Amino acid sequence: MKSVDGKVVGLEDEDLANTLPAPTGLEGEGTVQDAVRGAFFSFLISRLSCFSDHLHNLYILNVSSLNSLTSDYFRSIFPYLLSFHTIQSHSLTPIDLITTYHDLNPTTITTLNASPSPLEFMRYVARNQPFVIKNGAQDWTARKTWSATHLRTVLTDTHVNVAITPHGNADSIIRLPSGGSIFVKPHETSEPFADVIDAIQRQELGESSDTPTRYAQTQNDNLRNEYATLFADVPPSIPFARIALDAAPDAINFWLGNSHSSTALHKDNYENIYVQILGQKHFTLLPPIESACVNERSVLAGTYAPSTTSSTLQHIHDLHIAIDAPRTYTPFATWDPDEPLVNTTPYSQYSQPLRVTLGEGDMLYLPALWYHKVRQSCNAEGVCCAVNYWYDLDFGGGFWSMAGFVRGVGLLSMGEGKKSDGEDERGEDISTQMKDYD
Repeated sequence: MKSVDGKVVGLEDEDLANTLPAPTGLEGEGTVQDAVRGAFFSFLISRLSCFSDHLHNLYILNVSSLNSLTSDYFRSIFPYLLSFHTIQSHSLTPIDLITTYHDLNPTTITTLNASPSPLEFMRYVARNQPFVIKNGAQDWTARKTWSATHLRTVLTDTHVNVAITPHGNADSIIRLPSGGSIFVKPHETSEPFADVIDAIQRQELGESSDTPTRYAQTQNDNLRNEYATLFADVPPSIPFARIALDAAPDAINFWLGNSHSSTALHKDNYENIYVQILGQKHFTLLPPIESACVNERSVLAGTYAPSTTSSTLQHIHDLHIAIDAPRTYTPFATWDPDEPLVNTTPYSQYSQPLRVTLGEGDMLYLPALWYHKVRQSCNAEGVCCAVNYWYDLDFGGGFWSMAGFVRGVGLLSMGEGKKSDGEDERGEDISTQMKDYD
């Protein structure tokens, strides 16, 4: 976690940078019993909804009869829910959940030597379990032809969005000397691609010092938009994922940077196929079951902004942090598995991170909601380049509801979660401050 090395604009009171409890997303946040009851109803409704859709499509059951079925079922089980005391009476904690998970699951990431069939892939999706395909993209045109020289030639006249930070720390937490924290986003601007890749290479190869770090990292389907001239060099979809998930990718993204850039621990609501083209990526992965380990807090949000009127940013001191207006607090993991004794929770010690390095041509299946931290290494040209395919998470069934429940109970078990009257420690309404970046 980086520390502030410049001024912070808009921070009138440093107490505002003290982190707040993250919102649990559960109804009845007063007790774990309320949370269990609420999550059970959510899970049951999701299952009945799937059941309803299936039967309705077969013209066997209409909506009114489903409502009757649902009403009768809830009426029959409601007395049992009202007397639900399992967690309170047996002192169950997230430790039991985390340790049981690790007892039953691999301690390393599965490596495949060939692409799985759609059925095999769906089994990994059902288990929410990552895997790597060695050399899975070696036959791609991108893998055979892309280089810094080729990219510069193809994109020479293209302006691209670039994220600029002092230390390669986009979307990450910065410590203040006072002890507070700021969730800081990069300064984003449009620059000629040739200038961007030149800056990336010069910094990596040691030809420039104290320069801001540039990273082409827009996650907005950029390979089918601003980098469209490169799109023909990659498949429009990953065949086994397209067939198994019965969907095209929501987004296909192009990533270009150097070893100065890193990605802080976070999670995404996507089934992610990550493909390394040039250089290496180093992933640290935590399963959703370890949400209680990551010390999620609501952190005051800010953005890097230019400190100079110059059109080019050449020095790290050309950027400063500006607090976002209106003031917002972003729920974000504050524990770093590479600094395991800092910002811990009672459960952090039970985390068992998985680590894997992707070489050129390798593919990683990163399941939805897995926490991941990413570092990168460059090739001899001084660049690291990758492509990823995001397939939308299926929010039906029980996985999404149960993952949210596990996260919420973990927060509640530590006395976290917003206060029942909707106010934070300073008496401010936090319902309008929260902004989810997952």
